[in-house]
Amino acid sequence: METSQQKDERLWRIARHRAGFKSHLITYLVINAFLWALWFITDNNKNGTPWPIWPSLGWGIGLAFAYFNAYHRDPFGDAVNEYEKLKQEQERRGY
Repeated sequence: METSQQKDERLWRIARHRAGFKSHLITYLVINAFLWALWFITDNNKNGTPWPIWPSLGWGIGLAFAYFNAYHRDPFGDAVNEYEKLKQEQERRGY
């Protein structure tokens, strides 16, 4: 069973991940807006693939992983949930 202090530490870790993701997202948006504006202003030949697509896609993939880790992953919480399920199953079986 998770103690109150352990739960608080886990929640702080999750909060730090989420705050970090939000900071990462804002940086991504600002830098990519600058790159796209730079491309639009300087590239007279608008034919072909715009070069800012590559850093946007690469960084976007990293951002997607950061989002997943911040909002959809809590391995310790998952372990606690599985432990609780196993404990309830044992009690039902009378072990």
